[in-house]
Amino acid sequence: MSLGDRASDFRFMVRDRAGRFTASFDTVLADAGIDVVKIPPRCPRANCYAERFVGTVRRELTDRLLIINEHHLKSVLNRYVSHYNQRRPHQARHHTPPRPDHPIAMPSRRSVRRRKVLGGLINEYEPAAA
Repeated sequence: MSLGDRASDFRFMVRDRAGRFTASFDTVLADAGIDVVKIPPRCPRANCYAERFVGTVRRELTDRLLIINEHHLKSVLNRYVSHYNQRRPHQARHHTPPRPDHPIAMPSRRSVRRRKVLGGLINEYEPAAA
């Protein structure tokens, strides 16, 4: 596991109680300043936010692409996370993204511009300049 400079971006690691996570795994995270939070025993829904995100990534991205290698996977996931946080509308947020990278324009009947993301797998829409 190599978080590099990104270790400071994370505060918590929520994980299940599977046997594949050893004490040394938790130690590595603790050394990086990340608190490990184990979900309660026999409560698979306790990690619902992570499960929802993983399901969304699978449905919208990885089930539709042939991933060639680790580098390709990382670049595709980085681009998708950027889209997910900055452009993708979220129903719980009144169809606005969590961290928009520009002010959200009010809907109107003007022209709309489509921008292809990940080779057209995903599309982003924004009002066209008048």
